[in-house]
Order: sequence, then structure tokens, then C-alpha cells
Amino acid sequence: MTAATETVARGAAAHAVTAEPERRAEHIRLLVQPVLVLLLAASVLVWAFRRDLTTTQQASLSVSNIATVTWQHVLITVTVVLIVVAVAVPLGTLLTRPGYRRLAPFFVGIANIGAAAPAIGLIVLFYLATRTTGFWIGVAPIAFYSLLPVLRNTILGYQQVDRTLIDAGRGQGMSTLTVLRRIEFPLAVPYILAGLRTSLVLAVGTATLSFLVSAGGLGILIDTGYKLRDNVTLVVGAVLAVSLALLVDWLGAMAEQFLGPRGLK
Repeated sequence: MTAATETVARGAAAHAVTAEPERRAEHIRLLVQPVLVLLLAASVLVWAFRRDLTTTQQASLSVSNIATVTWQHVLITVTVVLIVVAVAVPLGTLLTRPGYRRLAPFFVGIANIGAAAPAIGLIVLFYLATRTTGFWIGVAPIAFYSLLPVLRNTILGYQQVDRTLIDAGRGQGMSTLTVLRRIEFPLAVPYILAGLRTSLVLAVGTATLSFLVSAGGLGILIDTGYKLRDNVTLVVGAVLAVSLALLVDWLGAMAEQFLGPRGLK
């Protein structure tokens, strides 16, 4: 074995030893996080339902109302993420193709504006521009707000693909589209999933503001509790929103763990 080969082998072994504790810690977190979410949500609901609630509190904290606003929150989040993926992944792919790369700063700059602007400001401006309320008036500005991580990571993922792999694919007779489908995109998936995880957390967090335009969500409980100085409703709404954010983050981590190319794990 040559000295260079020994050096490479030692480096790989050292990397494996270093990565193993990180991998173990990630697996433990993936096991603990959903349990924590379940305990948080169950504890706050048991705490609330065991109290002597006023008539107003009973209306806000009924099982049907909590289920309704939670479902609305989930629906807003899922719709936002579907829009973000449908827009950002194809656009990011296009912006890494020859002839379109010079447009990347323009579109990333637009997405940066959405990410830099306060979410509540975007929602209010969208309402003022449309003069209407409802589900889509809540979804559209949140999607704009959550666009940047997926767009930026999609572009970055393609940029990180080793050029020699692309050249090898073309040398084997693959078309440009086949190289994109079988080599570039699979290698960019881990970056795309990391951006998607960030967008998920942003979407579920900012969805608490969608009540401002009558789109529903857990923000209704938070707003009701704040306006009526009802700490029970306020705490339930806040804890359920935090629990949902943690659950969504866990789902994103699971996607990163199991949907990426197996050869890169």
C-alpha cells in the first residue's frame, strides 16, 4: 500500500469514527422528538380539560374546535409546501442549466425579498392588494415567505455535483435529460430536502398568522386567548402550535434520513 493510499484510508477511517457519534445522536433525536411532541400536546390538553372552564373557554377549547383549527393549520402548511416545491424545484433546476444561470441572481433576489419581509407584513399587503380574505389569501404570502430555502438549496445541490460524474454520464451516451434525471437530481436531493425541512418549519410557524385573513389555524386560539386575557386558551393554542412545528421538523428530518440517495449515507 502506498503512502497516499494509507493517508486516504486513515482519513476515511477518522471520518467514520467522527461521524458515528453524530449519527447515533441523530437517531436518538428522531426517536425522542415525536414522543416529546405527543407528551406536550397531551399534557396541555389534559391540563386544560381538567380545569373549570367558562362558557367562552368551553366554546374555544371544545374537541371539535381544536380539531378544526388544527386541521386548518395542517392544511395551510401542506398547501404552502406543495406550492413551494412545485415552484422552487423546477425553477432551481432551470436556473442551473446553461443559458439560464445568469438569471439565478434575479430570482434568488426576489425570493430573498419574500424571506426578508415580515410574514405579517406580507399577509396584510396581500390582503390590501386583493381586498378579500380566505384560505388562499393566507396561503399565498406564506408560500412566498417560505420559498427561498428550497430555491437556494436546489441551486446549491446542483452546483455541488462533481463535474466528472456528469462528463462520465455523457461519455456513456446519456442524453442531457438522462444525466439530469439519473445523476444530477439524485445527488441534489439531500440539499433539496434540507431546504424543504426549513420551509416546513417556516410555513407551520407563520401559519399562526393566517387567522388575520380568515384562513383559520391555531392562531385563532392564540388570538382569542390574548384578546380575552384567557391564559388557558392562549397556552393551549401556543403549545399546540409549538408541538406541530416540532412534529413537522421531525417529519422533515425523517425525509432527509430515508429519501436521500442511499449511497451518500
